[in-house]
Amino acid sequence: MVKEEPWRVVVREIVEKNRWRKAPVLPVLRGIQNTFGYLPEDALRYAAEELGIRTAQIYSTATFYHLFSLKPQGKYVIRICNNFVCHMKGNKKILRAISDYLGIGIGETTKDGLFTLLTTSCMGQCDRAPAMMINDRVYLNLTPEKAVEILKSYKEADSSGE
Repeated sequence: MVKEEPWRVVVREIVEKNRWRKAPVLPVLRGIQNTFGYLPEDALRYAAEELGIRTAQIYSTATFYHLFSLKPQGKYVIRICNNFVCHMKGNKKILRAISDYLGIGIGETTKDGLFTLLTTSCMGQCDRAPAMMINDRVYLNLTPEKAVEILKSYKEADSSGE
């Protein structure tokens, strides 16, 4: 008997946990991304097969939502809000400061695999703009200096093993 690839077992478990839902695709995609850090092509094809849907359907959902990624990302995914209010309150200066500090542009990941820099649409924090999210944590009322200090704290915490 041929041993099944471990990633298939993981994807099947994610599908089984969510199969009962009326709309299981989003929770399945979240589970896959949380497990692998992104949505690997083989995992998407297999999940579609397990759900009994077309591969195009799962891909269209995965590419519609900005929080999903089809390529590997850093340990810390930085999302800078690029809506009108954040733009008016200086998000471009914050983006430039972060880009200069990390040495990467939008859509890129640092060589050490620690940070990925992205922009995203409105985070619903316009009253405290500009806003940034790192993984699931939101930072508000940013300045370029404050944003860089936040990133420094992530680097320090990571190097100390926290």
